[in-house]
Amino acid sequence: MNRLRKKTLALLAIPLAGTLALSGCFSAASEQAGSTGRISVAHMQPPRSGLSPLSDDAFKLSRWSTAETLVTLDESGDAQPALATSWERIDDLVWEFSIRKGVTFHNGQPLGAPSVANSLQRAIDSTPVPRILNGTALGVEVLGEHGLRITTADPDPLLPQRLSSPQLAIFAPEAYTNSGVDPAGHGTGPFQITAVDGMSGTTLDRYEDYWGDKAEAAGIDVKFVPDGTARTAALRTGEADIVEAIPAGQAASVDQELLTEVPMPRTNTLYLNTAKGPFADPEVRAAAREAIDRAAIIQSVYENRADLADGLLGPALPYAAGLRETEEYRQLLSQRAEPAQVQDVEITLGTFTDRAELPEVAVILQQQLEAAGFIVKQDVREYQYIEADALDGAFDAFILSRATVLDSGDPVAYFASDFTCEGGFAIAQLCDTDVEQAIDRAAQTDAGEQRQQQIMLAEARILGTDAAIPLLHERVIQGESPAVHGAAQDPRERELVTAQTRLGNE
Repeated sequence: MNRLRKKTLALLAIPLAGTLALSGCFSAASEQAGSTGRISVAHMQPPRSGLSPLSDDAFKLSRWSTAETLVTLDESGDAQPALATSWERIDDLVWEFSIRKGVTFHNGQPLGAPSVANSLQRAIDSTPVPRILNGTALGVEVLGEHGLRITTADPDPLLPQRLSSPQLAIFAPEAYTNSGVDPAGHGTGPFQITAVDGMSGTTLDRYEDYWGDKAEAAGIDVKFVPDGTARTAALRTGEADIVEAIPAGQAASVDQELLTEVPMPRTNTLYLNTAKGPFADPEVRAAAREAIDRAAIIQSVYENRADLADGLLGPALPYAAGLRETEEYRQLLSQRAEPAQVQDVEITLGTFTDRAELPEVAVILQQQLEAAGFIVKQDVREYQYIEADALDGAFDAFILSRATVLDSGDPVAYFASDFTCEGGFAIAQLCDTDVEQAIDRAAQTDAGEQRQQQIMLAEARILGTDAAIPLLHERVIQGESPAVHGAAQDPRERELVTAQTRLGNE
């Protein structure tokens, strides 16, 4: 995680409406913070589904340390014990888990295998099913008070990692009602939800009977502040202790020592249509690859707040860079086609407006490609109006901001979705036997170093086709007051305020 270098900057003017919108939002929390150690947090997005853990709201519950899963992921994406202390793969389809003893829900009831099985079954039976379970059939069986057997329909070496998804957090049976799932008072984490104020905010207090180390902070006071200018003002004025997602355009208005850039597992990539049109020729794809100046895009559009993409997987996956240095990886890349000499080759370039930077990226790419001999026609729309055409192969080239790891913390599902013959998100229309086999090998390899090696060899195979030209890896800018210690800076956006997060002057 890189601290932004300190600069002496004049404070930018903050619109009066943005300042007034925050008036009173954090004042009570700020007054309490000095005496009680409560941490005030400004989040970007309000809940979408009433804080249901079976929705994307599960990530908020995880970031507040109020909901816990059977396993967690370390920095490399390997599964670590949480509510499950150990697990064993009995055969290709059967896993057995030992459930942690001495854990209580926030309502005082003990955690046991029956309550774990209940939560998992509720997720399995939900509509829609949590995305981590898409295409995955599970059977859950209780083995005594603290044993659980999970059976998969097909071999799944990544099952423990799947169970780390915040959407598979474990709650007391009383949380599940006919009207939905209520996480308040029903989780197991170091903080318990004590009040929910609709779309405005949430209050959490330290749970004194937590099974692990008790939270150092007395509680968390959350406000949802969709306006980026208002979030930035909350950090700048000290009204919020932790601020999520400071917009890049607002970052200069804040003391740079308060900001941390967190690499995200998200890559901006130029997908080239390999099935038809000019880019069906690998030498023409290579010409496009050679024409692109990634550094110029990062400097002009992202104000140097992004990472140059050497591959599809960025610094949020710490093993990626080192494994690109292997002889086998380099050998695969050396087999790429030589670039053709192009002149007046007409191509269509698509992207969408929902991410403000992408239309600007399209302008720069058009200039770079035209300098290399292409004639570029842009098509830029809202994502909902352009996705179907992109998936149908209507464009010669398409710029996409793409999450490279899903809820399992593993990129194989992304590879399979985007770069296999039957992939559901195959904008590049790639169908290559060598790529297909490489992705399949990675998918069948057990989690750990060998899987990581196979993942990187699959990346090399994909890059070797020039079906996708990675441009940059995104970062998110997190704001923290000088009093904050131990806040998580998590690329997967699963952690924020942890049991170790506290306020203090030292």
